[in-house]
Amino acid sequence: MEDDVFINKVHASGIVTVDLMDYVPQEEIVTLDIKDFLFMGLIIREKEFKEAVAAYDWTALKDKTVAICCSEDTIIPTWVYFMLADKLHDLAKRFDYRSAEEVGRLLWRANIQEADFTRLEGKKVVIKANPKIDPDLFMTAADQLRPFVATLMYGEAGMPKVIFKR
Repeated sequence: MEDDVFINKVHASGIVTVDLMDYVPQEEIVTLDIKDFLFMGLIIREKEFKEAVAAYDWTALKDKTVAICCSEDTIIPTWVYFMLADKLHDLAKRFDYRSAEEVGRLLWRANIQEADFTRLEGKKVVIKANPKIDPDLFMTAADQLRPFVATLMYGEAGMPKVIFKR
């Protein structure tokens, strides 16, 4: 009887898998809702807004990533954003007027853009498929990998879809 030898064809192919889940930001994102500073929960009145800002415990946001939003449908004067930015300037790690989900996606994208992909120079690379990942992150990864890789693929290492080949 012959020796039964299993050969891992995926491993033998030299394909390297890049999983974009490895670039998910690990930092906590805290939401700051402007509605908490509204007069009667409805409008911005300068005096009351400034008092509410002064009374707020800003130390809870130290070194955090802050997603600023307003869950109430109200008109927010532009100076409000300036005041919040001023308060957060020396306190928060970063802040943005977006939902926590959007801020997380921006950080995820930045992690991909800042990744060192030089280790993949001349290699066959497959970006692992994942329906939970937004298309813009796949596009960012493809853009970042293209200058280095010999072959860029999408899907699973066993049955990838070839996107680019040198």
